[in-house]
Amino acid sequence: MIILRSEGVIMKNLLKKVRKLVEKLLLRLKLYFKKLLFPLYLFPLKIATYSLYYLILFIIKLILALLGLLFDALKYPFKSMKHFLKFALLLSASLYLVASLFVIADYLRIQYGFYGKFFCAYGTKEKLLSSVVRIVGGYSEGSGFFISETSVLTNFHVIADEPSPKIIFPDGKFITPIKILGDKNADLAVLITDKKYPEKVLSIPSQVEFKADEPLISAGYPLGTNLTGNATVVRGNFIDFRHSKNNPVYYIQTNISLVEGMSGGPLTDQCGKVMGVNTMSLAGLSLFIGADQVKSMVSSFSDQGITKIEVDPSASPEDSVKAFYTYLKARRMEDGFKLLSQEYLKKTNFQEWTSRFKDILDVNIIKSEKLENSPDSAFIKFSTKNWIDNEAEVHFYEGTWQTVKEDRVYKMLKSNIKEIYNPGYLWFYE
Repeated sequence: MIILRSEGVIMKNLLKKVRKLVEKLLLRLKLYFKKLLFPLYLFPLKIATYSLYYLILFIIKLILALLGLLFDALKYPFKSMKHFLKFALLLSASLYLVASLFVIADYLRIQYGFYGKFFCAYGTKEKLLSSVVRIVGGYSEGSGFFISETSVLTNFHVIADEPSPKIIFPDGKFITPIKILGDKNADLAVLITDKKYPEKVLSIPSQVEFKADEPLISAGYPLGTNLTGNATVVRGNFIDFRHSKNNPVYYIQTNISLVEGMSGGPLTDQCGKVMGVNTMSLAGLSLFIGADQVKSMVSSFSDQGITKIEVDPSASPEDSVKAFYTYLKARRMEDGFKLLSQEYLKKTNFQEWTSRFKDILDVNIIKSEKLENSPDSAFIKFSTKNWIDNEAEVHFYEGTWQTVKEDRVYKMLKSNIKEIYNPGYLWFYE
């Protein structure tokens, strides 16, 4: 009972001391703020003075603490042999860590150009693999990329002499552009699509700049459809800019090795910004058209120099047959369907007929001529390039088409076309 009373007295005394301490602290704070706030006209000056005073006091204490720490560190190794060995081990570890940081910094510089691009490099390769497209025509193949929701940029030489190139997406689907514009001298062309693809657009900066030896990335489809699979992404380094008064564009030189089929693909920095357009390569020396020129030039592109489809199915049976396969080549299926005669249409409809040609990328008409001793028939030789299971297959055909004139146009009536397997050299020139 006496012990409990003693504990109660101790607790009361402790509470009294705490209360007095709190009251004393509150009183001091009250006096401090009263002194700080009054008179009010001196308040701003007091705030500035006190702030400067405490800042200087903090700096002085910090310097003294650092000097004390340095002094302790300097005398630490000399206290004993044990301390000396610990110090030597710690110093060695610190030097190794500093050296490692320099190595890491140099690695970032070599691999990413400069340190800021390290943080934006993630996902660049995947973006290129999902965005770069194949450009396939009858005479050439290359690569391209979207510079807007409906515009695919490529090299002019990729689509030269080709009125109907195809755009093949990474997932294997392909479309035919509704319009082609370009500049032959600049070796640039734009393929206009009827649908929008905002997720595939790659950004182009207003100005192209590089640091010395900055790492760059090029993407494209080497060897065209002869090499199946995803786009190839290769790395190299910036070497120099190349200008000539004889060229309407300047070039970026790198040590990347481009091969046939990669023309028209993008050259990007580590962040995925398009810096150039794959254009030409020779023995490890490659040139890319500077991408910042594209923005200013695209508006002046025209269809001058772009090959047009010019056919006349009313001229003769052989001209009509040529027009028929030209429309298939261009995937102008409505126009091709209109060249089917009334008799032929009794056994098909548009949906069934077009499904026969859903895989055709290109049709190359080798020969279309009048069949001897037949006023309404034509002999045709042609090849098709079919896109099946993400791989190109070439087939060769020859035979005859009998036509009938309806509405002043020769239309397809009856065919006798057969596939030719492994044709010899002379088959193309007979």
